[in-house]
Amino acid sequence: MAEADLIAARREKLSRLRALGIDPFPYRFERTHTAVEVRAAFPDLGPEARTGTEVRVAGRIMALRRMGRIAFAVLQDRTGTIQLFVSQRSLGDESYRLFVDMLDLGDIVGAWGEVITTKTGELSVEVQGYQLLAKSLRPLPEKWHGLQDVEKRYRHRALDLIVNENSRRILKQRALVLKTIRSFLDDRGFIEVETPILQPIPGGAMARPFVTHHNVLDRDLYLRIAPELYLKRLLVGGLERVYEIGKNFRNEGISTEHNPEFTALEAYQAYADYQDAMALAEEMIERCVLAVSGGHRLEYDGREVDFSRPWRRVPLLELVAETSGADPEKPLPELLEELERKGIEVPEHLKEGPKGKVIEYLLETQAQPALWNPTFVVDYPIDISPLAKRKRGRPELTERFELFIAGMEIANAFSELNDPDEQRQRFLAQEGLRAAGDEEAQRIDEDFLRDLEQGMPPAAGIGIGIDRLVMVLTGATCIREVIAFPLVGERR
Repeated sequence: MAEADLIAARREKLSRLRALGIDPFPYRFERTHTAVEVRAAFPDLGPEARTGTEVRVAGRIMALRRMGRIAFAVLQDRTGTIQLFVSQRSLGDESYRLFVDMLDLGDIVGAWGEVITTKTGELSVEVQGYQLLAKSLRPLPEKWHGLQDVEKRYRHRALDLIVNENSRRILKQRALVLKTIRSFLDDRGFIEVETPILQPIPGGAMARPFVTHHNVLDRDLYLRIAPELYLKRLLVGGLERVYEIGKNFRNEGISTEHNPEFTALEAYQAYADYQDAMALAEEMIERCVLAVSGGHRLEYDGREVDFSRPWRRVPLLELVAETSGADPEKPLPELLEELERKGIEVPEHLKEGPKGKVIEYLLETQAQPALWNPTFVVDYPIDISPLAKRKRGRPELTERFELFIAGMEIANAFSELNDPDEQRQRFLAQEGLRAAGDEEAQRIDEDFLRDLEQGMPPAAGIGIGIDRLVMVLTGATCIREVIAFPLVGERR
């Protein structure tokens, strides 16, 4: 039958139920057990066993077989499935007829009865009574194929979660990762805070912002690209250890690793540097791996990822030289000539500099795909790290690292710049890049500089992309798999 005909048939049943005085959308149902609790209570019953225990279960009907005077239904709740054994003898003629004639796949029902096993040994609830809790007016996807159309899965996420167990698993594991991170940081004296999402100046990262307008104030505001500058102001205020898990927004492309709206953790610790941030990242992510998998190794995209500590640490310039065959310490014109001789094409807009942008491009194209096991790439050029302290002994570099796992950037961290005069000069250099056409360059934030002049303690800060981390930990190869409601294109 066409979907429209199936919907019409279900609506006709809805009308008949109401005509019989049956409310197809009642207010509540008293449930005593979930599916997994029933199974845990009776793990080793043989065929045709009776327990004498009555339970009340509730969930969505995912399968329904009618066999004359008996019927079998599979009930799915948040923990799993349990079979309902329905018989005309137990329910009586009228109630049984309503069950087999008026219920459809997708309906949500509550049922009560004794826990038994069937002749084949299947643990079941022998239904003594039932209640329709929500009539499903739209059919589920075809039984044997499920919901495979990718765009439809993301556009109709509730339907995807009903029929795809893996989608439910990923979101549950995402929640476990977030719980583990919060517990880890809370135990170490960090406090969770909230900073503005609507900001007068987009700062804390190099990205294009979304712009909106506040009517009453008659001014443009920006959805935050990062909470960094506000979190540092809390360090100035004496909070010393703070973190935030929240949404950031960047007006950029969509890919398997990018969504314009994404979740990030940012954490800041006073009296620490980027070496301390590396140790924190190692221990915290290891805790997440253990929570999800119970071990130190996971499979991602057909390959093993080994999270055993300590993780590799490699200087950025050394890595770029190794993977490109070029010397990144040469002046920019000489570096570009060397890359051209080696057949490595650099986009035209990067050739004007700064050189750090070219080095960053070489990292992304030549080295990053091979960074499979967790790797800290350390010590980045100052011209692409406007918020990081200079590296001790190498003032043209900064104490910054990025963490890569399975070929993806997972984290970015600094020894935080706390000299307000140098920070102003870095902002001015960024404004120069912006005037030259770099839309991602950072802007001067006078409020932040004013607070920095009050004195900010030396500190380490780290930002972790939660969505990408969850991708690695759950085996998802597309970022939209780990976001409950990812952005999708216009309906066609």
